[in-house]
Amino acid sequence: MPFLRRAVLLLPALAGASCTALNRPYREVQRYALAPERPRREPPPKRGPVLLLRSVRAAPGMDARGLRILGAGGQVDTEFYNEWAAPPVEAVEEAMRQWLAASGLFAAVVSPGSRLRAGLVLEAELLRLQAEPRNGLARAGLAALLLDEPRDGAQARILGQFTPEGTAPLAGGARRDDKVPAGEAAAAMREALAAALAALERDLRGAVRAPRR
Repeated sequence: MPFLRRAVLLLPALAGASCTALNRPYREVQRYALAPERPRREPPPKRGPVLLLRSVRAAPGMDARGLRILGAGGQVDTEFYNEWAAPPVEAVEEAMRQWLAASGLFAAVVSPGSRLRAGLVLEAELLRLQAEPRNGLARAGLAALLLDEPRDGAQARILGQFTPEGTAPLAGGARRDDKVPAGEAAAAMREALAAALAALERDLRGAVRAPRR
């Protein structure tokens, strides 16, 4: 009997929740591609190293597909009706692979499980990808670790640790509030990621060409 009474008391609350869901206006989810392209594709060197790009990790909060907007006080809001076409960390990994493959630094850029032996290993993490309306820009941030894989099976050596960042202006400039059109925010974040990947390429170029001891 006590269970029945609790169930009866819950019915009005459930009915109210159902009415709220039914009365909520329908909004189609808008999806945006996160696929920045390198301005120019360089041919791979004949004797360049092979780079293994391990699965890119996501910092806390970076695994959601919704566009991230930085508001007042540093609070980040994730937009529910505006999202990336794929989880951002997956899109960033593919963009990073394509970008570095076109950099002219490596004979090939391979994924885990490839039968091609890699002499270099890159581990990366997506730290931030957000629009900042009050600052009039979008920002992308990465963390990367480059390792040298010896052929004799010895322990890998660290060749460099990098934290490349990139920014891009919002088309509408700075705003006094946190509102920004989703298409404008997505385009700026895509350009910010391109700038971060360009910075990563510069870091790797210096590390790969540095003499190894």
